[in-house]
Amino acid sequence: MTLRAGRDVLIVHSSDLHIEHDYSPRSHAREGTAVLSAVLSAAREWKADVLVLAGDTFDSHRLPVELVERAADLISAAGLPIVLLPGNDDPVVSNSIYAHRAISGAANLHVIGVTHEEAVLFDDLDLEVWGRAHHGYGDMIPLERPRQRSTRWQVALPHGHYVPLPDRATRLRPSWLIGDEELAATDADYIALGHWNRPAIVGAVKKASYCGSPSYAGSVNLVRLTAMGGVEVQRTKLDVAREPWATE
Repeated sequence: MTLRAGRDVLIVHSSDLHIEHDYSPRSHAREGTAVLSAVLSAAREWKADVLVLAGDTFDSHRLPVELVERAADLISAAGLPIVLLPGNDDPVVSNSIYAHRAISGAANLHVIGVTHEEAVLFDDLDLEVWGRAHHGYGDMIPLERPRQRSTRWQVALPHGHYVPLPDRATRLRPSWLIGDEELAATDADYIALGHWNRPAIVGAVKKASYCGSPSYAGSVNLVRLTAMGGVEVQRTKLDVAREPWATE
């Protein structure tokens, strides 16, 4: 495949969809995949080249088969590549949701830590999307080892909690901390963070952003990698019912 000259690359960044069958469906006409459907619709509307899901796409691995199959059908019918990073609530473990034949059979779905060790390459876009999947429920450092750039564009997908100066001396509970030094050491053009419900730009590098949970924030991040070498990020509203507790 060859790079299309003079063309922007458009990425939709979302995270923390928490697809489930109990609480969220009560706020979305009892449809557990409503948030996923809204995110996919936005990606199609904007004609995104890639949709990235930065962790906690699923609320757990204990979901009804019919719900998993509905999610897989939506993903398969999306008509665009999707890169999914397993997070702290849906990590790569034995008998995980990613082993379900409907999920593993979605040809356009790339699951870091499952279908790809840590990076997905899109040769036609000269783009690399990388991250380190959660492989359990214990603590880990999402950006512990930055990946060397191999393409014109690089997007990093870490799922964890940002603090400027992480204190890892005492680990009373898993926190999956991400600090300023780790953000600065990452050579990515854009760092698509997951784990926070609210959207926020963090760190001094000005290229790391939480998009927020769609149910809470009511939006996704639209990331444009311009043909001139720039990176433009904007929040885009979703057509999805908001949780009753959600605020701007």
